[in-house]
Amino acid sequence: MRKKDELFPSFPSFFDDFLGRDLFNWNQSHFSSTGTTVPAVNIRETADAFEVEMASPGMRKEDFHIQLDENTLKISSQKQSVTEDKKDEHYSRREFSYQSFERTFVLPKDVVNEEGIQARYENGLLHLTIPKREEVKQKAPRLISIQ
Repeated sequence: MRKKDELFPSFPSFFDDFLGRDLFNWNQSHFSSTGTTVPAVNIRETADAFEVEMASPGMRKEDFHIQLDENTLKISSQKQSVTEDKKDEHYSRREFSYQSFERTFVLPKDVVNEEGIQARYENGLLHLTIPKREEVKQKAPRLISIQ
């Protein structure tokens, strides 16, 4: 009995590479264990701060809960909506949805200026600016004169 590797030696690596890509693992990185989508996040580090953008259209700023515990940032949300549509006295339709997520990020230890954190929500994007402490900010190179 021949192994499949011997029959077509180049095909397994091609298919393993092709099927192992993120396109086919999309559900593992963009869905929670409950099957609901988890908002995508962009995190950018500058010399002065961390900037977080979270795509969450259809939410309101009141739906978010943002917490910083030491160097762990947790962004969560719970949203519930109920719609009732009465056609006549014998028929009623009630639909509800419940949406929740939680994203946790670990920031470098002893770097964040907790008092300066700012958050805003506009056009479906949650924006967080997390400033760094003065003592850890990158300083511009200093020129040293030769005497």
